[in-house]
Amino acid sequence: MSETTTSPAGEGAGAAPEAAPHRYTAALAADIEARWQDFWEAAGTYEAPNPSGDLAGDAAVAARPKKFIMDMFPYPSGAGLHVGHPLGFIATDVYARHQRMTGHNVLHTLGFDAFGLPAEQYAVQTGTHPRVSTEANIVNMRRQLRRLGLGHDQRRSIETIDPAYYKWTQWIFLQIFHSWYDPEADKARPIDTLVAQFEAGTRSTPDGRPWGELSAAERAGVLGEYRLAYASDAPVNWCPGLGTVLANEEVTAEGRSERGNYPVFKSKLRQWNMRITAYADRLLNDLDGLDWPEAIKLQQRNWIGRSEGARVDFPAGERTITVFTTRQDTLFGATYMVLAPEHELIADGSLVPDAWPEGTHEVWTGGHATPAEAVAAYRKQAAAKSDVERQAEAKDKTGVFTGIYATNPVSGEQVPVFIADYVLMGYGTGAIMAVPAHDSRDFAFARAFELPMRCVVQPSDDRGTDTSTWDDAFSSYEAKLVNSSDDTISLDGLGVTEAKAKITEWLAAEGIGEGTVNFRLRDWLFSRQRYWGEPFPIVYDEDGVAHALPTSMLPLELPEVEDYSPRTFDPDDADTSPETPLSRNEDWVDVELDLGDGRGVRRYRRETNTMPNWAGSCWYEMRYLDPHNDSAMVDPGIEQYWMGPREAQPHGGVDLYVGGAEHAVLHLLYARFWSKVLHDLGHVSSSEPFHKLYNQGMIQAFVYRDRRGIAVPAAEVEERDGGYFYQGEKVSRVLGKMGKSLKNAVTPDEICAEYGADTLRLYEMAMGPLDVSRPWDTRAVVGQYRLLQRLWRNVVDESTGEVTVVDAEPDEATLRALHKAIDGVTQDMANLRFNTAIAKVTELNNHLTKHYGGGSAPSTEGGGGRRAGGPVPRTVAERLVLLIAPLAPHIAEELWRKLGRTDSVVHADFPVADPAYVVDETVTCVVQLKGKVKARLEVAPTISDADLEAAALAEPAVVAALGGAGIRKVIVRAPKLVNIVPA
Repeated sequence: MSETTTSPAGEGAGAAPEAAPHRYTAALAADIEARWQDFWEAAGTYEAPNPSGDLAGDAAVAARPKKFIMDMFPYPSGAGLHVGHPLGFIATDVYARHQRMTGHNVLHTLGFDAFGLPAEQYAVQTGTHPRVSTEANIVNMRRQLRRLGLGHDQRRSIETIDPAYYKWTQWIFLQIFHSWYDPEADKARPIDTLVAQFEAGTRSTPDGRPWGELSAAERAGVLGEYRLAYASDAPVNWCPGLGTVLANEEVTAEGRSERGNYPVFKSKLRQWNMRITAYADRLLNDLDGLDWPEAIKLQQRNWIGRSEGARVDFPAGERTITVFTTRQDTLFGATYMVLAPEHELIADGSLVPDAWPEGTHEVWTGGHATPAEAVAAYRKQAAAKSDVERQAEAKDKTGVFTGIYATNPVSGEQVPVFIADYVLMGYGTGAIMAVPAHDSRDFAFARAFELPMRCVVQPSDDRGTDTSTWDDAFSSYEAKLVNSSDDTISLDGLGVTEAKAKITEWLAAEGIGEGTVNFRLRDWLFSRQRYWGEPFPIVYDEDGVAHALPTSMLPLELPEVEDYSPRTFDPDDADTSPETPLSRNEDWVDVELDLGDGRGVRRYRRETNTMPNWAGSCWYEMRYLDPHNDSAMVDPGIEQYWMGPREAQPHGGVDLYVGGAEHAVLHLLYARFWSKVLHDLGHVSSSEPFHKLYNQGMIQAFVYRDRRGIAVPAAEVEERDGGYFYQGEKVSRVLGKMGKSLKNAVTPDEICAEYGADTLRLYEMAMGPLDVSRPWDTRAVVGQYRLLQRLWRNVVDESTGEVTVVDAEPDEATLRALHKAIDGVTQDMANLRFNTAIAKVTELNNHLTKHYGGGSAPSTEGGGGRRAGGPVPRTVAERLVLLIAPLAPHIAEELWRKLGRTDSVVHADFPVADPAYVVDETVTCVVQLKGKVKARLEVAPTISDADLEAAALAEPAVVAALGGAGIRKVIVRAPKLVNIVPA
């Protein structure tokens, strides 16, 4: 938006730059910043030494307390950075700088999460190889980040597209592939330990045959049921418009792809999965030991979704339908069953009869001639709906009868089995026992399909037990059970808790169920039908058995292909299947290899899916520790030093991890899973990747739209007459995201050119609390620019460029202002309260400006020349520079050098407050009589109750107000309040 701002060069109207040749201007800032950035890079200022290995350095530094500080991986966008992107990066940089100055060995670096769909789509559109465009984007972003003065250890920076990096991503995949979860040990163990159990006969094969009698393909099939990384035919989210399958977390609540907004359908495909469900309990329980926002913990708990209940088997001919229920006490009230349309018993058609059973209600058939036709039509209809649409409470319930009857195991009644879209495969077993009298969704379905219902929980209202008169279901955990008995068990009269326990025990004794725990969490779909991702280190033999590549063959690099895009289809055509870019490169796909398994050279076919973009970010914190290690993912001793468990960090992990709250489930849950597997297998000491998590807010910007709703360039909008206009047309304004597509992006390059990087850093940190979103206002940037100009003028003569400080003792008022600032800033830095830290630095700087003046050029802030107070004392100036150094490192480094220091301010000691000057010399005590203020006393903060009471009663104004009256009570709250109650 167009605006009038004060010229940065002059700080105020009428300023004459030629009269102040050494004033802090944008040009001077640019020179200072470029020089110090070059110096830091050449000197390795931000290099954090490891205790050993090729990055080992200064032993004294490595012996300090460590601090590992991380930002969430950025993606190298072709649009580059706007000013909203570096908010978190600047915050971690400020915190890291403060930690260095307080004696820590600080590891702080930044890499790039560079695989993924955006680069691939750009390659499809332009014909540019994804690597070429991605690397160009990385170069540009590195330039922009360097200009901000971020103190990263560049030796440790990584890119997920580097084969030297994704070699170890592939290696980790193989560790997971070669593992199983042993419930007795409650941890992952090598798959060889499971094979040994089968070979010894201590664990039976599924069909009871000895392990030695199974073929290689049969053994592979058995082990696939245990492996933590496994391929299976399972329902997946198929997106024809993108030509790929998606994880549940990549599908919106509306049933569309998060990227591209295409329809997503349920389909059954063979895909790689990660058995993250094996870790559900540990992922849930270990949240308690993490220093994370409670909102993020809650999201993870809800996503994992632990619930206790029972598994119940319902016989259905020669098959069994198993349900999971949390209300097993209502089993006598189950009058029908519902399967998810994707349920395997329906998908394979084995149970569906050829004709409708005698007596089938017309409303149950959906108007179809046979059960098979009805089921097929309904399944296709359900596949086009999102999970949210399927579960909407307000919508009419739909479904069809399958033609199947099952047996209620407690009552022996035959109950019809339906399929309906309000039951999902993503929870429980994909089948429910419907108790319509006590569940609102089942009630609505039963009414729609004229199904019976039975009251088995005594209503607490006056509706009675005749369900034909009910308007809705009755649900309660407080009521007693009724109508729930037969010859073998009776629940009548029991409360819900007692009834649950009794029926669960009975089910187990009868062998038709057991108490169990269920999770909402599903296994992680790990395949993508794309080119720009990590290839799987897996090949298949002539029998379709998957074989892992040996570590010596890693990395398996992406081959060159002519067409980077997966085959896409009509977005609405669910009856399609993926075709991957890699599958079209036959020379790469079909290979002859010796896998070192004693079978010699054999012909194999490579896996043609690639890993999801989450793979590289599941473990990058570990590679930061030891990025050049060719023989291991990370050296164990180095990992233990930086991430190992310690006091108050029982699971270990990164000391501070900063990023957006939008990754609450996806990235964070996946990274936690990988860390736990690697911990169980002995590769790392930490069982959690990130000990402390902090979610920064968002920098927002105004979006201006014309009458068509199209965004117009914000910089060209004019404000007049209470409205906003673009090229003479009135436009609307709303606060939203900042971005290129919204035409409201402001680049850091623009702000750095106009004010300098230090000003940008200060402004972003001063805008408000770090965890709160805030609107960008370019006009407000000048306020922080002026702070730096005043700071500069308190040390440097703007006319001569000479340092003006003097070796004199500061007065007491200045000492108090200084030490209060030190105390406050220290606390604010430790708690990421950078906005209030800046306010305290500003207050101290203003004190010096008013108390001492500074610089000899004419001032535009009232009065000219140096004030009567004289130059600033050196000791105060030095500490002020140290206070602002984490926030504005370039000007701090320059002033530190001008003050005669030869060391870098980056590693200087942060000031320590003197408690004697932090406490106020006096405090104001209010004296009240009958609740009204009669006097104010200036007293010592340490005054006793007795002395304060004596002083208050002796105060002339109080004596006059009492007028000789007696005193009934004196209430003293030293040192701030005395309340006198007259007789």
